[in-house]
Amino acid sequence: MECCRNFFAKSKIDKTEDTIMTKKEKAIELHDKGFNCAQAVACAFAEEIGMPEETLFAACEGFGLGMGGMAATCGAVSGAVMLAGLKNSCKNLEQPSSKADTYKLTREITKTFLEKNGSITCGELKGVTTGKVLRSCPDCIRDAVEIAEDILKL
Repeated sequence: MECCRNFFAKSKIDKTEDTIMTKKEKAIELHDKGFNCAQAVACAFAEEIGMPEETLFAACEGFGLGMGGMAATCGAVSGAVMLAGLKNSCKNLEQPSSKADTYKLTREITKTFLEKNGSITCGELKGVTTGKVLRSCPDCIRDAVEIAEDILKL
C-alpha cells in the first residue's frame, strides 16, 4: 500500500506548471518561429487533423505572403481552407464525392473572414495595395484559427 501512495504522490500534476496552449497561441508561436501564415494556421491543428506537422508545413509553404509573395489570397485563410479539405474530404480517388461540401465549408470560412476583416487578400489586409492596413498577420492568424475551430469543429 505504501508503494501505491508514493506512486500517486509523485504523479500529481502541478497546475501552475501545466499550462495548456490554445490553438491561437500555438499558431502565433509558430509564426514567431518563422512559419508563414498558412503554415502557422495549419500546423496548429496537426494533431486534430492526424497529419505530421512537417507534412502540413511543406504543403503550405507556397501559400505565404498571399500565394508566394503575390499579395493575393491571405495565407491564414489558405491554411484554414486546407484544413477544411483535410478534415472533410472523402479521400476516395475513384469516386470523389465530398467537393461540394468542402466548397461550402470554404465559402463559409472565407465569408466569415471577409466579414470580420474587410478582405481576404493579403495586399489589402496589409495595406500594400491600398495604403491602409486592415489587419496584421498575427491578427489574421488568430481570426483564421478561431474560424477553423468554429466552422470545422476542430
